[in-house]
Amino acid sequence: MRVVIQRCKHASVTVNEEIVGQIGKGLMVLVGVTHGDTVEDAEYLAGKVASIRIFEDEQGKMNLGISDIGGQVLSVSQFTLYGDCRKGRRPSFIDAARPEQAVPVYEAFNEALRRQGVTVETGIFGADMDVALTNWGPVTLIVDSPARAE
Repeated sequence: MRVVIQRCKHASVTVNEEIVGQIGKGLMVLVGVTHGDTVEDAEYLAGKVASIRIFEDEQGKMNLGISDIGGQVLSVSQFTLYGDCRKGRRPSFIDAARPEQAVPVYEAFNEALRRQGVTVETGIFGADMDVALTNWGPVTLIVDSPARAE
């Protein structure tokens, strides 16, 4: 499982010209699920997102987490995080999990964040989404679950 974390001043996701999720300051999180990912992977990454200290304190050091700043998370599923561009000119997505596997893992990730007290907004899984954000910093990090980081 893989997440791309972007510190943002605000973010939103629109489907069919209707805003389905939006946040103020916080984290925009793109979530990719691959074969073999489990609820345990989702809980691990939710713990990382909930506790990662990438917001600045009074001294300008990245010492604060999402809860410290009263921030929110906008979580958007994105199978293209497992796109393989090494061969040819068109990416292969065979490493992305099928929806029947990916949806429960994605939902477990969001629920694990909520259990940790984080306000979570989402896009719509599988929809054609327009995602907008103001990346703050910019700060962007990629985090893999332990099984994928090896």
